[in-house]
Amino acid sequence: MSQNNQNKEAVVLLSGGLDSATCCAMAKSKGFTCFALTFDYGQRHHVELEAAKRVATHLAVSQHKVITIDLRTFGGSSLTSTTAVPKDREDSDNAIPNTYVPARNTIFLSYALAWAEVLHCYDIFIGVNAVDYSGYPDCRPEFIKAYESMANLATKAQVENKHLTIHTPLIDLTKADIIKAGSALQLDYSLTHSCYDPSSDGLACGLCDSCRIRKQGFIDAGVADPTSYQS
Repeated sequence: MSQNNQNKEAVVLLSGGLDSATCCAMAKSKGFTCFALTFDYGQRHHVELEAAKRVATHLAVSQHKVITIDLRTFGGSSLTSTTAVPKDREDSDNAIPNTYVPARNTIFLSYALAWAEVLHCYDIFIGVNAVDYSGYPDCRPEFIKAYESMANLATKAQVENKHLTIHTPLIDLTKADIIKAGSALQLDYSLTHSCYDPSSDGLACGLCDSCRIRKQGFIDAGVADPTSYQS
């Protein structure tokens, strides 16, 4: 069980994408005062940072921090290098795509954990999903469970007989279910951005994994897709 402070505050990881925006809206609907955390990590889809700012304003978060870190130093992903983003991958291709950024969620959660300690709050929300996603290892329930165990050993919360909880409200939902949930909360998805390889003017490519999953999610949810695609 989560042990929240009296103000029921939570740190929410907010990328500017559909999932993280929905996760933040859900946290707010549960009565949490949200402190949103976004990362400028050298991603090629830098336009998502503006989307995160729009979503943070739309959801009236208490505070929104944008942290700059340089994951291009390591590379290892098409999102942090000049390697081409895969397009129109076969649905049967179960290989982890090169859009996976090594240790990204581990790094992001560590920053969220540090801020939560400073805020004296014991809840972190992250919009990971293990159903309609690209197979990233740091989106699995096992990873979240292990990270939560580590977090409670690594911080002073446990010494004070308090428990930090990492909430993953989207983890077992389809993309359509996520969109339906966000729509029910009056979330404006036109503010979000999901494309890994947008044009210079911010248009979604329509062909990367993230665009294709997003497109199909809106179709399956029966909700109009507000996204502007190149194709």
